[in-house]
Amino acid sequence: MPKTQAPLTRQHGKNAFLFVIVTVALDMMGFGLVVPVIPSLLKEVMDLEPEDAVAWGGALTATYALMNFLATPMLGNLSDRFGRRPVLLASIGTLVIDFLVMGVANTFWVLLLGRALSGISSSTFSTANAYIADVTTPEDRGRAFGMIGAAFGVGFVVGPAMGAVFSTISPRAPFFAAAGLAAINFLYGWFVLPESLAKENRRSFEWKRANPLGAFQHFRKLPKVVWFILAAGIFGFAHAVYPATWNFHCKIRYGWEDWEIGLSLALVGVGAAVVQAGLVGVLVKRFGPFKTAWIGILINAFALACFAFAEKAWMAYAIIPISALGGIGGPAMNTIMSNLTPKNSQGELHGATASLGALAMVISPIVMTQTLHNFSKADAEIHFPGAAFLLAALITLLAMLPFTVGLRANGEQIKTPEVTPSAVPDAD
Repeated sequence: MPKTQAPLTRQHGKNAFLFVIVTVALDMMGFGLVVPVIPSLLKEVMDLEPEDAVAWGGALTATYALMNFLATPMLGNLSDRFGRRPVLLASIGTLVIDFLVMGVANTFWVLLLGRALSGISSSTFSTANAYIADVTTPEDRGRAFGMIGAAFGVGFVVGPAMGAVFSTISPRAPFFAAAGLAAINFLYGWFVLPESLAKENRRSFEWKRANPLGAFQHFRKLPKVVWFILAAGIFGFAHAVYPATWNFHCKIRYGWEDWEIGLSLALVGVGAAVVQAGLVGVLVKRFGPFKTAWIGILINAFALACFAFAEKAWMAYAIIPISALGGIGGPAMNTIMSNLTPKNSQGELHGATASLGALAMVISPIVMTQTLHNFSKADAEIHFPGAAFLLAALITLLAMLPFTVGLRANGEQIKTPEVTPSAVPDAD
């Protein structure tokens, strides 16, 4: 076995690894790219002002999330059956089609089709991780996965920034530019990407393993962390106010142009990257994951409340760094859950949290956009464009209830912040 692994790793070297990195970045870019121009595109297609278009924008975001939720386990299982290469190439090809569809869309339903295709094509994150696991040695895997995460972040920064630049031409220009980049990446992958999964390591496709709701059955197997899983789900539900309403909120409240929305989102991405890369580890080591998560929840609630009452555009820019600092909450909660979960249940844990987070991203955009619509329309009894952010702040505080119950339920274990998965007995 060692003799066959070395050539495999060398064979897949730089070209294949670069393709996977670019694929992940493009998938995330495809999500971030569309955000700044959606209000203008809906106005062009449906002749609606942002106050009314936001209700339809929520449906677009929810459709993206729903297709992502349904397609992720499906594509993962298909890659185990047919190999990683065809799934990754199909994803990039679908992304090209998606960008072109969005660029020429002249009705809402065509836009909806484009968002659905984007949700499917962006569901290959797990397949990209599987490819990396196939072609790297155990000692190099951590660094490789770190680069995947970095590509994810870069895509979120570059997407809105690219949308900001090309939106000055037209609301459709960013889609055609992105389609060109995706097409180049598809051709690059077609000629240089080898298959990473040997035929003898493939398995038959099973529908029960492709069930997106299957991970929820693991909740009962994780009684010590279920309260933290619920807290993380509520936290994610509230945080979805940003991708769901930020573009419309800024149009309605500040009268921003598309390029200003893209610029602000790029700044959000940069702030998040700085906090994730430079502060999370330091704070968790200094204060422990429990205090860090607690502080993160409070900062997020405070930042959301500030956005709710920020009547001037400069106030929104001033709050962005505070909001970015709140990014310590999510990783700290993940650390808590991982540390309290035995080594042989880590997969169950991450499957459960991913499913709950994905489901929150399906429901939350509808709730948040409808809230913004009802409080910002011309005939609203109470005119308050910050209502969705205030609601998100209250929901974030609500996450502290299961979090506190989880602290009490775990008793003595929480007094040792340094506890690691290896210190927790394996599940029977």
